[in-house]
Amino acid sequence: MSGLPKQPNNPNLLVGFDHADDAGVYRLRDDLAIVQTLDFFTPIVDDPFDYGRIAALNSINDVWAMGGTPITAMAITCFPRKGVDFAILGEIMRGGLSVLMENNIALIGGHSVDNAEIMFGYSVTGIIDPNQIATNSGARPGDVLILTKPIGTGVISTAIKFEKCSPEIAEASLQTMLTPARESAVLMREFGVKAATDITGFGLLGHAWEVAKASQVTFEIHSADVPLLPNALALAEAGMLTRGDRVNRDYVGGDVKLDTAISKPMQSLLYDPQTAGGLLICMAENRADELLKVLHRHYPQAAIIGQVTEFQGQSLSVL
Repeated sequence: MSGLPKQPNNPNLLVGFDHADDAGVYRLRDDLAIVQTLDFFTPIVDDPFDYGRIAALNSINDVWAMGGTPITAMAITCFPRKGVDFAILGEIMRGGLSVLMENNIALIGGHSVDNAEIMFGYSVTGIIDPNQIATNSGARPGDVLILTKPIGTGVISTAIKFEKCSPEIAEASLQTMLTPARESAVLMREFGVKAATDITGFGLLGHAWEVAKASQVTFEIHSADVPLLPNALALAEAGMLTRGDRVNRDYVGGDVKLDTAISKPMQSLLYDPQTAGGLLICMAENRADELLKVLHRHYPQAAIIGQVTEFQGQSLSVL
């Protein structure tokens, strides 16, 4: 985006692409703004219905990560004109629509492209009070870092592809991806959260880095406290890694200090790209335990994984 001409200043554009936020926010009036996002990706599970459900939640989560309420969606479909049964596309779209209906989101249209590789997702629009936006630049020293869901969906998806994953582990990963961030967004508004992000393609460290950098602080993350999906560490040790392991390391670059005691498989999980992952929430320390207690009703593995400090020369310090 750096090569594009600078946009004219627009006082109603409350959140743009400057800090890699999960969604854009545009003010319509003093008490109302719209939240907009778009996401789509290739299949990561075998069942087309489940793929549609995961793709929908992965798109919607960006609105919830801002503290917004999603209201409408438009489908984005890439599907080959020949060679694949169109009934599969029907199942993908049926899965996505089921998630939209569960969350009272209206499907208002979409666009399809003839493409050799299947891809699916949504453009989602939500609403929010401009005073309740959670952004990448809102973290403050003294905040506590709360992760709502375990990580490891990337390595598990790779293991599924190579038939190295048991049905039980695959099911645990699926259920994690299908857990919406809806209740997190409600609680973020209730607790006045000002900084949050959802953990997706750039992995835990990639998205944490975006928030720390935008906020000009350092995130101290305790790797031993990061919740993991069952068998994810063993699969990482067995080499079930995506290319995101390398790409995400390059993305963060040298702006991270990793303790040498952290094992290589655990490092890979910290960089592991997630799909429909949990939210990383920055919460004032004096209310963090209270928020965590309520989060546990909907996200049993939610955990405090670190804290925010004044900038220490690097955006991330992982212990």
